[in-house]
Formats: sequence, C-alpha cells, structure tokens
Amino acid sequence: MAFLQRDTNAPSSSGPSEKPPNQIPAASIAPPTSPSASHDSSLFSVRSRRQLSLFFAGATFMTLSILTTRRALVRKHTSTLPRFYQPSNRPSNPVNGPLEAVEALSLATVNVLSFGMMMTGGALWAFDISSMEEMRAKIRAGVLGVDADAGKAAREAEEEMEEWLATVLARKEDKEKRRKEDVVKRRGEDE
Repeated sequence: MAFLQRDTNAPSSSGPSEKPPNQIPAASIAPPTSPSASHDSSLFSVRSRRQLSLFFAGATFMTLSILTTRRALVRKHTSTLPRFYQPSNRPSNPVNGPLEAVEALSLATVNVLSFGMMMTGGALWAFDISSMEEMRAKIRAGVLGVDADAGKAAREAEEEMEEWLATVLARKEDKEKRRKEDVVKRRGEDE
C-alpha cells in the first residue's frame, strides 16, 4: 500500500497546505477481508505453509506406516526361518490365520489412509485451497473444471427423476389397489 501514498518527507512543489490530488489517506484504505484476496504466492508464506502442513503430515504418517509395515514383514519372515538344530520339514511356529489377517488389514488401512492424506494435502496445495469456504467458492466459480451450469442441470435432472419416480410409484399403488379389489371381489363371489 506504500506505492499508493506519497512520501511525506519528500519536498513538494505545492504549498504545505495543499494536498496532492493522487494521495489517498491511509485511514480510507480497507484491508482485504477474504483470505484468498490477501494471500502471498511465495512458497514460504504463512498461507502456503498452512496448506502444505496436511501434505507433510500425510508424508510423515506414511513414512511411519511404511516403517511399521516393513518391521512386521521382517518379523514374519524371520519367524518362518528354522533354528539351527530344528528339522526343516515342520514349521517353526504355528500360524494363526485370523490374527495375521487382522494385522494385514490394519497395516493396509493405515498405509492407504496415510497415502490419501498426503495426496489430499498435495492436491489442496496445488489448487491453492486452504479452507472449505475457498473450496466451495472455487467449485461454484468453475475454477476446478466444474461448470457453474452443471449445478443447474443437476437440479433439473433431480427434479425430472423425482417426477418419474412419483409416476412409477403412483402406477404401482394403482396396481396394488386393483389387485386388492379383485381379491375382495373373488372372496365375495366364493362365499
């Protein structure tokens, strides 16, 4: 904002009582209200660091999950190796299938969640999104490749689907009503 104001220490050709026409008082300049309007594009800005924090948290979590998975695999492999004087025709430790399945599922879940967390953080940083409000605004504006008219078309398609479903249900109710009436008529004829 300093480029909008004149240096007050610089000598002016006009008198001291006159204000130059291009000088804007500092009190009349309002700070930007939205976070997207005031963001710095630097890689090391506060906004960029906040955006990358999810990526680095996911990367750290993924590193820890990979180390845990590797440790479990090495432990399972070393447990299958026979001891020095053990016969090689029978297993060294009994295998507990359900326990190994639960362990494999939990390790796979942790690996997938950490990878997803890392990818989500990277995507949010790449699209320059740091809050849910910004994501909603960008999606509504069509910045992420989603057309603004697509929302209208989706609403129209939803209304059309509701109308079709209402007609199908109305026909079904009419068929059930006719069937019940036929059953009552048949019972009346039988008696």
